[in-house]
Amino acid sequence: MGAYDSYKQQVVDTAQSLTRKGFLMATGGNLSVRILGQKLFAITPSNYDYMKMTPEDVCILDFELNQLEGTLKPSVESAMHGAIYQARPDVNAVAHTHQVYASALSLIKSPIPTLFDEQARFLGRTVEIIPYAPSGTGFLRDVVAKHVKSHNNAFLMQNHGALCLGHDVERAAHNVEILEKCSLAYLLALCADKPVSKIPFAIREIAFSKLRKDQKKVEQGIMETGGE
Repeated sequence: MGAYDSYKQQVVDTAQSLTRKGFLMATGGNLSVRILGQKLFAITPSNYDYMKMTPEDVCILDFELNQLEGTLKPSVESAMHGAIYQARPDVNAVAHTHQVYASALSLIKSPIPTLFDEQARFLGRTVEIIPYAPSGTGFLRDVVAKHVKSHNNAFLMQNHGALCLGHDVERAAHNVEILEKCSLAYLLALCADKPVSKIPFAIREIAFSKLRKDQKKVEQGIMETGGE
């Protein structure tokens, strides 16, 4: 059994689960998992059917994007994933999706205010818009790396899709689902042409402080293993 097999299996299982639920479609989007204790990550290959994917198809890259394992070409967004792991030591999994309702909000450049308790607790203070940059470019890598330093765990990528982060791959996948719930609810509320209520500021800050506490625990755990 290879040293990275468990990480590859996590990528395959999660990508296929998100595909079955409709958050990943065709070959769009990408998913990665940090390899703990090393400056490496496992990521989906480029332009490959998720439902045909096996662990052998998953690519292992270092933060300089050197490919250690995998015969297929890694995702064109690999640089973005590597930049997130370097900017956010609390993040151990990244899901970039083209999920429909979040993508719709990205088209009208509408960030999502804090509508629900669970949103603040797991996604952060707000779901911000990351300005447009062409896919697979250094421009996108840099603008994403800048925005994720807000410590939020979900973002809308203008004219592109969504980005969800987590301390593990299960949390990242859950955040994808929470984001789509919030996106649909917000879109429907906007269509009502009435004021949209938000949770109280104090409650938002309490929930976000719990998220930050969790993030700091993960950061400490990574430092103890020598990963950063």
